[in-house]
Amino acid sequence: MPSSLLPIKISNLHLTKGDRAVLASVSLIIDDPGITVIMGPNGAGKTLLLRCLHGLIKPDRGQITLADQGVTGSRDRQAMVFQHPVLLRRTALQNLAFAAPELAKSRPQQLIDALASVHLADRADQPARMLSGGEQQRLALARALLTKPDLLLLDEATASLDPASVLLIESLVKSQSASGTKIILVSHDQSQARRLADDVVFMSGGQVAEQSPANRFFSAPGTPAAKAYLAGEILL
Repeated sequence: MPSSLLPIKISNLHLTKGDRAVLASVSLIIDDPGITVIMGPNGAGKTLLLRCLHGLIKPDRGQITLADQGVTGSRDRQAMVFQHPVLLRRTALQNLAFAAPELAKSRPQQLIDALASVHLADRADQPARMLSGGEQQRLALARALLTKPDLLLLDEATASLDPASVLLIESLVKSQSASGTKIILVSHDQSQARRLADDVVFMSGGQVAEQSPANRFFSAPGTPAAKAYLAGEILL
């Protein structure tokens, strides 16, 4: 079942830091289910756009709607996993219980099952911040999925992780997408984008330079900036 937060419409989004426009009149419509990957060089505005979508940053001007709702009205139907996971000073299991208190009371086995789904069942009573980097990220993803979001935002969620954690997270992301959750993923990893993306949004200089189906983007990018990026050139 497709996400009920589609279409996502972004209109003339503008954000400045100091005297620099870090998002410059960004307009974008995402209306297809599946996995959208946002790519682009460092400083392109990818993470800032994701944070605006999740309501963590308020743009200077512009509008975001998700299924004709504002960001605030859709926030409890979203989940976001950051590049560096934010975990409570509690055990792995208690982190999940905090995210889903009603579930912890009525169906605690589902929390154990969620840990098992990310291969952390044997870490249930371990302090979350003592887990390895890959384990912490897997726990953060399990916590996000417990809320059964209509929209899952992932910001470089597998950067610098071990291959086993990358493989597991990608598998969970694909499975969640197949179940109807809309996924928007920021990634620098072109190989990962090729494996996961249904469509690609390419950003450069705080703007959307290109948006197209993944197969078209990787085989025939339509802008010089995208061509240079895919060729491994340094973009300023």
